[in-house]
Amino acid sequence: MSKDEFMVKFRGVRGGYPMPGPTTVKYGGNTTCIEIRVDGHLIIIDAGTGIIRLGQQMMAEYAATKKPMHATILLTHLHHDHTQGFPFFVPVRHAQSQICILGPRPQQEQDLESALNQVLQPPVFPVGLEEMHSRRRVGHIRQGETLAFTDPQNYPQFFSVHDDLSCIDPNTASVKVLRGFHHPREGVLIYRIDYRGHSVVVATDTEGYIGVDRRLVDFAHGADLLIHDAEYDEHEYADTPPVRQGWGHSTWRMAVDVALAAQVQRLALTHHSPAHDDAYLEEMERKAQAHFPNAFMAIEDEPITLL
Repeated sequence: MSKDEFMVKFRGVRGGYPMPGPTTVKYGGNTTCIEIRVDGHLIIIDAGTGIIRLGQQMMAEYAATKKPMHATILLTHLHHDHTQGFPFFVPVRHAQSQICILGPRPQQEQDLESALNQVLQPPVFPVGLEEMHSRRRVGHIRQGETLAFTDPQNYPQFFSVHDDLSCIDPNTASVKVLRGFHHPREGVLIYRIDYRGHSVVVATDTEGYIGVDRRLVDFAHGADLLIHDAEYDEHEYADTPPVRQGWGHSTWRMAVDVALAAQVQRLALTHHSPAHDDAYLEEMERKAQAHFPNAFMAIEDEPITLL
């Protein structure tokens, strides 16, 4: 992994449930997972089924180099389509792996680790988190906090809302956090990754507001790449039963409105509905590009280079 690299790759682009098959070959059928390689670090956003092949690649790299595996997993929320690949993420079971797992504090659970164990415990899965051999740190992160990625061999540094951020080297990769309140039932975390004047914002599972979400616009302002939920076409959202207002997802138009207001360079539309085949997504992409030419549908395994 190059020290100066800043690369984004979608490992899973679907919402709800996986949709493999001949109708989803172009864009992909795995649920949400985004791989970000920056400044020698591996950051993984969400653990849908797309994380499975990423883990297999990490294991292949380890087999070839014998270098221990390091990764930070940032969970936006704990709905099943964002965690269902985690039990099959092989590096978390490997003794030569160091994993930092951060996400929101669940309202209905004692902590994040307890919530993750729900998808690992029998009868759902035969091996619990406590039986997996990786070195790991599981913790919570919330709005206003910042992570600084200084040493690829260690966990990221944590800064609270009260800390002086001026001590962070401007050439260090960092992650900032915004909480969105527009996804049932506990909201969602939105992440901004910055490195050497370049940035990507991940805003999945978010629903648009009248007049756009100003908090998100400010958070994403000037980003090189905005990754935004766009599960619905406009008629699906408000006209075709069942009406989907309040379900916590956006239309392509809502995503475009945020991109325009935030003056981002590129817009990746993601969290594709499992009901939308490749042809349908191509048509949605054309609609979005008529209003924001640098919009595109997220495609699995195609790298996007920011630096």
